[in-house]
Amino acid sequence: MYFAALLARTEDGWEASDTELDDVETLSDLADLAREASPDEDTVLVLIEQEDAWFGVVRVDGEEDPRIYVSDAAAAARSSYGEILLTDELLGREPGDEGDDLDALDLDGTEDGESDDDEEGGDGTDAAAGSGEAVPHGPVGDAEVLDDLGVSEKELRSMSGDAVGEIAEALGALDVLETVR
Repeated sequence: MYFAALLARTEDGWEASDTELDDVETLSDLADLAREASPDEDTVLVLIEQEDAWFGVVRVDGEEDPRIYVSDAAAAARSSYGEILLTDELLGREPGDEGDDLDALDLDGTEDGESDDDEEGGDGTDAAAGSGEAVPHGPVGDAEVLDDLGVSEKELRSMSGDAVGEIAEALGALDVLETVR
């Protein structure tokens, strides 16, 4: 189960809106959706979580490039919404490294989030589809994405469970977030 919300900072405080990600296919689409939530080019946060598996924060400040933090890249890589956030740049890959050769895909039955810990190679990484490169277990991205808003890198990295709620509470936006949950 996913939950996604937009938090837009305005001169009157934070405004929250529930967002549907079904039409979002790329990070650019997501950034455009965030920019639409704030006509004054204020800060907008897109908060996404999949139960207790992973969460992501995308920060859009006006026309600047989005800043992204994902709590567990390997878990997010198994999610259609997580894949939107896991760009080549975020994972330190050259664009196009993904590999389009369907024969190279490792379809071992774990695509739906099942664990393959019983198999060899339990080194804490998952092979990215067709690339032969690993998607790290654990956080990736800009852990300082919320520093100036009162959530330190250490706090962000230690969040689990209802991380979206914890972030909203730290921002003083829990009440407005709860209205869209």
